[in-house]
Amino acid sequence: MATRPGPLTEWPWQWMGSFKYLVLAPAALHTAHTVVTKGWGDMDLAYAGMLPLLLLRMVHNQIWISLSRYHTARRKHIIVDRGLEFEQVDRERNWDDLVILAGLVSYLTYAAIPSVRLMPMWDTKGAIIIVLLHIGPVEFVYYWFHRALHHHFLYSRYHSHHHTSIVTEPITSVIHPFAEILAYFLIFTIPTVIPILMGCGSILVSGLYFVYIDFMNNMGHCNFELLPKWIFKVFPPLKYLMYTPSYHSLHHTQFRTNYSLFMPFYDYIYNTMDNSTDELYERTVKGTEETPDVVHLTHMTTLQSTYHLRIGIASVASKPSDNPVWYMWMIWPIAWLTMVLAWVYGSSAFVIESLKLNKLKMQTWAIPRYNFQYGLISERESINRLIEKAILDADGRGIRVLSLGLLNQAEQLNGSGELFIQKYPKIGVRIVDGSGLATAVVLRSIPSDTKRVFFCGGSSKVAHATVTALCERGVQVIIKQVKEYDMLKSRVPESSTAYLKFYSDEIPQIWIGDNIDDKQQPRAPKGATFITTSQFPPNKKRKDCTYLSSPAMKIPDTMENVHTCENWLPRRVMSAWRIAGMIHALEGWDMHECGDDMMDIEKVWSAAIKHGFVPLTKT
Repeated sequence: MATRPGPLTEWPWQWMGSFKYLVLAPAALHTAHTVVTKGWGDMDLAYAGMLPLLLLRMVHNQIWISLSRYHTARRKHIIVDRGLEFEQVDRERNWDDLVILAGLVSYLTYAAIPSVRLMPMWDTKGAIIIVLLHIGPVEFVYYWFHRALHHHFLYSRYHSHHHTSIVTEPITSVIHPFAEILAYFLIFTIPTVIPILMGCGSILVSGLYFVYIDFMNNMGHCNFELLPKWIFKVFPPLKYLMYTPSYHSLHHTQFRTNYSLFMPFYDYIYNTMDNSTDELYERTVKGTEETPDVVHLTHMTTLQSTYHLRIGIASVASKPSDNPVWYMWMIWPIAWLTMVLAWVYGSSAFVIESLKLNKLKMQTWAIPRYNFQYGLISERESINRLIEKAILDADGRGIRVLSLGLLNQAEQLNGSGELFIQKYPKIGVRIVDGSGLATAVVLRSIPSDTKRVFFCGGSSKVAHATVTALCERGVQVIIKQVKEYDMLKSRVPESSTAYLKFYSDEIPQIWIGDNIDDKQQPRAPKGATFITTSQFPPNKKRKDCTYLSSPAMKIPDTMENVHTCENWLPRRVMSAWRIAGMIHALEGWDMHECGDDMMDIEKVWSAAIKHGFVPLTKT
């Protein structure tokens, strides 16, 4: 929102929320009626091409979003090195408003100008005219209109909304108040409507012009430099005809320079080009490889988790993954295709996120595999090869700590990482499974006055360590399975085995374990509290019970560039396994935490609190 919102700031369908696409319902129904009554044969090309063009523009924008977020996570060619926060993601989530407006304008133009229906697929004369009209009137009018928008009267009422985003993303390009967007539409009618009125308009040329606008807009706001130097060496005048991402980025950081739309020659003519333009381009196009201190190695979970990655759908990734999205069912085929491509061609982990905590630099890498693949015995060897490759890559780059997330540390897969330590005993990067901090979080989640808990079962290090710690504290742990009871009895110190009890008619209110499944939950008493020791939360089947989060903590306010949610966790909350890697690096600990080895529970908990991490529950 602008600092002093002016008239027509809000979009007219803003009140409709997720139902805003109903604005296009009359046009869609008219199209359906035409097809049913007259068939496809009687529909002219201009009308038939409207919906495909809108879909193309949406897909085009999403490709730019994913491309930009991938490259800014890698950080080699990043331009503005500042953090992106949830506030900006929320402000820019309605970027598709422009596509809806474009659809309405297209249908209205079709209805108002009869000659549109007679347009051919291509007209060379119209193509030449549209290029000349863009270079001349459009760039000129936009330049002066843009300068006018930076006058304090218009800036405070309209354009400041756009400039709230210092760190730009591709979709920042279309985040404007409604009145400002209408003005831009009027400017772009110059090269689109005039050829039609002259009788030389064509479907393909008009469509390509809008694709050109989207391409240049997205590129100019992508926050990484991608145009190679050789392009400008081969054709030097191109620097006056096409801006670069770093060129427009300066407009968002300096505000009073680089006003041009896509072609910088008016900035040269009127002396408004920023003096640091060339230097910034040279530095960012060359790029610098950045080595993080910590890497968290995760993987995709469900098919829909593809969209929940930072490089997926921005608005989806900014909310917990269990938050339903109405349009998700429409894009299931893309999720399946992504899974197949990742399975066939995914040969290494890829960067999805880059964070910073004071001077500590962190990245998140993802193994291109899904939960169900980790359960396939035939896939274990290939998954371990992917994990091993990531560990060796991290070691080769001088990364200090690599934490294993989700199923990458499964006991049946690699023995909580022990497989890699045995294979590479002299490896430099410290491998951390985070079990010590996860256990500490679980123990702090159990009310301090608890005398008895029910153990639902589980084979993880965290589950066993939790049971052992509870018994040592004098808390009775009730176990129903004979096998679990015998195994835990052999692990718990002899002095504390009296607190392990095989079954009981009286079931306690606190339930813990890896496997709090749908069959066990109905047996819990009313008002029971379920505390999982797994990285995956249980299904919430009981409304009369309390479900605590999987072991996690709130992150410090000083952690930068956090604008996505970690799987099902709330905003600015991270899993204990992930945080453990950060603590390991912050404290400079030199040991591995994998296999049977676990950090001292109290030591790692105290270190987490010292560095600003906050527990989710108070006991």
